[in-house]
Amino acid sequence: QVQLVESGGGLVQPGGSLRLSCAVSGISFSIYSKGWYRQAPGKQRELVAAIDSDDYTNYADSVKGRFTISKDNAKNTVYLQMNSLKPEDTAVYYCKLTRLARNYWGQGTQVTVSS
Repeated sequence: QVQLVESGGGLVQPGGSLRLSCAVSGISFSIYSKGWYRQAPGKQRELVAAIDSDDYTNYADSVKGRFTISKDNAKNTVYLQMNSLKPEDTAVYYCKLTRLARNYWGQGTQVTVSS
């Protein structure tokens, strides 16, 4: 059974930092592309950052220079380091693993940026 479990969300003040983790089990972690997505109330889910099996990364323009995606194949975990957080970063953050036609999603973790 494939499981993706996100953690690390919470309430943070503008300018603060959080690190999200997504622990994966039940699949061959290293061969999948990994991504972090977010969905704010009333908005569509959007890609935040992605990393493929060759460590190529890409980011949404809105988070470039502030967020960093990384992975640890030994721990089957993908991370999202979020710095200089803004109120507009408030959303539920989801991790996703993709390979060919297979997609797996986590349950999401809430990130709220507010003073």
